[in-house]
Amino acid sequence: MSVPTSPPAARVAVVIPARDEAARVAATVRAARKVTAVDLVVVVDDGSRDATAVHAQEAGAVVVGHHRPRGKAAALATGAQAVSAIEARENPADPRHLLFLDADLAESAARAEPLVRPVLDGTADVTIAVMPPQNGGPGGGHGFVVRLARAGIDRATGWQATQPLCGQRCLSRPALDGVTPLARGFGVEVGMTIDLLRRGFRVAEVPVDFQHRVTGADWRGQLHRGRQWLHVAEALARRGVVPLPALPSLPAFATPARRASADTDTDTDADADADPDADAGTPRRDRHAN
Repeated sequence: MSVPTSPPAARVAVVIPARDEAARVAATVRAARKVTAVDLVVVVDDGSRDATAVHAQEAGAVVVGHHRPRGKAAALATGAQAVSAIEARENPADPRHLLFLDADLAESAARAEPLVRPVLDGTADVTIAVMPPQNGGPGGGHGFVVRLARAGIDRATGWQATQPLCGQRCLSRPALDGVTPLARGFGVEVGMTIDLLRRGFRVAEVPVDFQHRVTGADWRGQLHRGRQWLHVAEALARRGVVPLPALPSLPAFATPARRASADTDTDTDADADADPDADAGTPRRDRHAN
């Protein structure tokens, strides 16, 4: 008579996309390895010109990389593929959940437990961090990209994201498989959120005390935000959410169904003139499949 065995404990793999993060990546890797259920950390060196790969490996990460920069979405995809390749050699029937973390979180990456727990417990398929005001200040942006992303997600799914561009996320493997391939570049978070909600996955926002480097107000920071805006707009357009001219009779965004009745749609974006981080400490609401 065979003795029933309990299923293996759920495991989590951390994927960290990194470009020129030699100053902080080692601290991020060491902190991520302390998170509950994490037994694998993969750093994807996206064409760095510094010692990012060396520092990540010395801190205990498996390092894979691109010879030239290919963007955040490609780095996340490469990291997920690396995890799958490792699992194929171990036990393909026991895939890990994936925790995406930015390389500049440093020691605060160890605080990811609240992000991982709902996925481990099965109460959510995906969690997205809601980060507090950052120690480096609000940054040099004006909230244009945040408002574009938030309004687009709302129009596409009816869900209002607190921090729509946050890249700190934990996904079950079925959730990740359900949104592959990922949107290009900096549109990856917005495209992922829309695809997850449209496919009925349970998405929850979770307050997590992460701290990372804030993008500045210099020309490099503004160029970064310009690329973000273009990538987010592309991700929205590919999902049927097309930015329209700001005419009085038209909403700021419209899906194909809404465009058909644009002459009677008078909805406005209530957050359009608000501080995009004003309610960063309080999660909005979860979205569950019906």
